[in-house]
Amino acid sequence: MAFKGELKREMNLLDLTMASVSGVIGSGWLLAAITSSTYAGPAAIISWIIGGVFMLILALPFIELSSAIPESGSLARYPHYSHGSFTSLLMGWGLFLSYAVVPATEAEAAVQYANGYLPGLYSNNGTLTGIGILIASVLLIVFFVINYFGVRLFAKVNTTVTILKVIIPLGTALLFIFSAFHPGNFSEVSKGGFMPYGFQGVLAAVSLGGIAFSYEGFRQAIDLAGEGRNPQKNIPRAVIISLVLSMVIYLLLQVAFIGALTAGDLAHGWAKLNLSSPFADLALSLNMGWLAIILYADASYSPAGSGLVYTASAARVLWAIPKNGYGPKWLSHVSSKYLVPTSALWVGLVISFLCLLPFPAWSELIGINTSFGVITYMMGPSSALVLRKTAPNLRRLIKIKGLNWIGLIGFIFGGLIIYWTSWPSVGYVGLALFVGFLLFLYYYRKNHLPTRDIKAGLWFVAMMITMVLISYLGSFGGIGWIQYPWDIVVVAVVCVFFYFWSVRSGYETEAIINLVASMEEHNLTLDPSSISDKHDFNQSF
Repeated sequence: MAFKGELKREMNLLDLTMASVSGVIGSGWLLAAITSSTYAGPAAIISWIIGGVFMLILALPFIELSSAIPESGSLARYPHYSHGSFTSLLMGWGLFLSYAVVPATEAEAAVQYANGYLPGLYSNNGTLTGIGILIASVLLIVFFVINYFGVRLFAKVNTTVTILKVIIPLGTALLFIFSAFHPGNFSEVSKGGFMPYGFQGVLAAVSLGGIAFSYEGFRQAIDLAGEGRNPQKNIPRAVIISLVLSMVIYLLLQVAFIGALTAGDLAHGWAKLNLSSPFADLALSLNMGWLAIILYADASYSPAGSGLVYTASAARVLWAIPKNGYGPKWLSHVSSKYLVPTSALWVGLVISFLCLLPFPAWSELIGINTSFGVITYMMGPSSALVLRKTAPNLRRLIKIKGLNWIGLIGFIFGGLIIYWTSWPSVGYVGLALFVGFLLFLYYYRKNHLPTRDIKAGLWFVAMMITMVLISYLGSFGGIGWIQYPWDIVVVAVVCVFFYFWSVRSGYETEAIINLVASMEEHNLTLDPSSISDKHDFNQSF
C-alpha cells in the first residue's frame, strides 16, 4: 500500500496540479477546436461547457476517495476495495488501455503539427506517413526515458513544460480575439447559423470532437497520489484547480478559433474545415508569422508534456494491478535506484508503439480512448458510496455532500458520453473489455479468486452489453432504430438502473478489511477526532 513507501513522495501541490493540467492541456488545445467545430459549428462552445461540467461532476467522487485513500494507480484500486477482483480487473484493463493510447495520440498530434514546417510527415488522407510514424515512435521513447529516471525528474520537467503550455494557449486565444475576430462567424446563416447540425451535433462533439478526451487528464494527480506530499489535501486541490483552469482556457480557445476563421476557411461549411495545423495556419493567414513559429514550437512540446504524464500514469496503473491479486508479479517491480515502476513502463512503451500502427491519425484514436476513460470514471460514485458503508470510519478529509445524487448524475453523464462516441467505436470498446473478461477467467482459476467477486461485477458486464446494443440500434452511427432524442432517454434510464445495481453489488471486500486494519496499525484511519497527532498523520502518508 502507498504508505509503506514503495514509491517515493516527491511531488508538491504545484507538481500535482501541473500533472493534471498537463494531462488536460495537450493535443486537445491544438486540434480539438477544429474537430469539435466540424461536428457542432459555433455551438462547439456549448459542447465545451457540457464536457467541462460533466467531468467536474465525475471528478467529485474521486476527490472524496483520494482524500481518504491516496495511492498511485488508485483508479485501478478503488474498484477492488469496493467490488472485488472481477470489477477491478475490467476497470483496470480499460483504464490501462485508455492511458496507454494517449502517449501515441499526443505523439501523433505533435508530428501532425510539425508537418507545417517539415512536409512529408502527414499525408493528404489524414494519417501519418512512414517517416511520421518513425518520429512519433522516437517521441514515445523520450517519454519513457524521462519517466525511467525518477519521479523527481519527471515532476520538474513536466511542471516547467506545463507552465509554458498554459501561457501560450491563453496568449494565442486573447491575441486572436482582440486582433482578428469576426463576430459574424457565430451566426452566418448561409453556413447554418450558430447550431448548424442541431443539438445532436453539439452532443457528438463532446465525445468525437475530442472534448471529453481533453478534459480527462484531470485524473493524473489522482494516479500519482502515492508520490505526492500531503496527498489528502493536495490531490483534491490539484483536481479542482486543473479542471477549472482548463475549462477557461478551452472556452477562450474555441471562441478565438471560430472568430478567427476567414471566409475562405468556411467556403465549404463547418463539416469540411481542413486545417492540418489549425491555429498556426490561421496565424499565417493573418500575417502573424512570428506567432505561427511559436505555435509550431509549442505543438512539439505541448502534446509531449501530456504524453509524458500519461506515460507515468499508465505505468502506475499497470504497477497497481498485481496488488489486486491478478496479473504477473513482475509488473510490480520498482527500480531500487530510481524508485519507479520500470517493468510497467516497458510494457506501456510497447503498447504505445502498437497503437501507432492501426490508428495513424489523432482523430481515429479519440473516440475509443474517450470511452475507455469515461467507463473508469463511472466507477467513482459507486465505489465512494460503497466504501461509505463498508469502511465508515475511514478518515475522509473531504466528504462530498449529496453524493447519492451527484453520483447518479455523473453516472448518467458517463453513459451518455460513451454512447455519443457512436457505433462502431462503442463496439470496439466492448470487444476490448471482453478480452479483459477472458483475463479474469484465467486468473480466477489460477489464483482462486473469490466467487463472490463475480456476482459483484455482473452489473458491469450487463451494462456494457446493453450499451453496445443501444449504440448499434441508436442514431449516433447505428442503424437508427432508436431515433434521437429518444435514444438519449433510453441511455439515461438504463444508466439509472445500472447505477443502483452497481451500488447494491458492492460489499466489504477482504481488500478493504486489510487496508483499514493496516491503516489502523499505522494510526492513519478513523475519523479526525481519533487521530492524536494530525501532523504525524499527514507525514506518514
